[in-house]
Amino acid sequence: MRGARLFLALVLVAVLTACSGAGGSPSDPLVDRAAKTGKLTVGIRFDQPGLSERTVDGRYVGFDVDVAKYVANALGVAPDGITWRETTSATRETDLTSGKVDMVVAAYSITPKREQQVAFAGPYFTTGQDLLVRRSSADITGPDSLNDKRLCSVAGSTPAQQVRDRFAQAVRLVEYPRYPDCVTALLAGQIDAVTTDAVILAGYVAQNPELLRVVGKPFSTERYGVGLRKGDAKTVTAVGDAIRAMIGDGEWRKSLQRTIGASGYPLPPAPEVARK
Repeated sequence: MRGARLFLALVLVAVLTACSGAGGSPSDPLVDRAAKTGKLTVGIRFDQPGLSERTVDGRYVGFDVDVAKYVANALGVAPDGITWRETTSATRETDLTSGKVDMVVAAYSITPKREQQVAFAGPYFTTGQDLLVRRSSADITGPDSLNDKRLCSVAGSTPAQQVRDRFAQAVRLVEYPRYPDCVTALLAGQIDAVTTDAVILAGYVAQNPELLRVVGKPFSTERYGVGLRKGDAKTVTAVGDAIRAMIGDGEWRKSLQRTIGASGYPLPPAPEVARK
């Protein structure tokens, strides 16, 4: 019996040693684990043209993807060490807190409510909520012109409800799982407008410039941050430093011009990255 117990103890020690050698405990700062393993799992959107999109041939492209790659490189992770996972408006917090992803770079607005559950580094981009409409819809001039109109947004996000609360109490809200579903419904005449951040909407205009337009009257301020697990102050600082470096060496502007510029969306100035 004593020999069996000793054998089991030795096996347990070996397993723990192997796990430690593979990158340490998940409670270790992400920046340390990334440097040790050369690996990161990053949550992005797969359906936001210009920001983050999975192409038909399996590539990941867009401004958010470029930011994630730059940050990963600063943490010691090469592009082939990144595992990309799809995250959505409804799952970003749980994807982080459950450990499904190490960080989220997915048009993730920094808000006090979200900061109760996760940490943010940034912001790395600023935009505002706007409306996407058909070019023929001359009567939609802003959120206050949406009474009795059908307004679409995605499940798990709040922009459409904000329109109802602040501007048009008689607006009819419609939810779909993804923004491309909203855009398809808009093109088919099943809804009258889509609302979310202007930079996201601009990507869909770039795909259908003859049929769609962004109204161009933002009515909120959204600051995108890199989402991280709460309590990891060391990684928040390291990611903030990486964003600051991306802005400083010109890669931030080059990426925006390459990924968003073609849509005609007016590129904002670089944000001031918070020091934490």
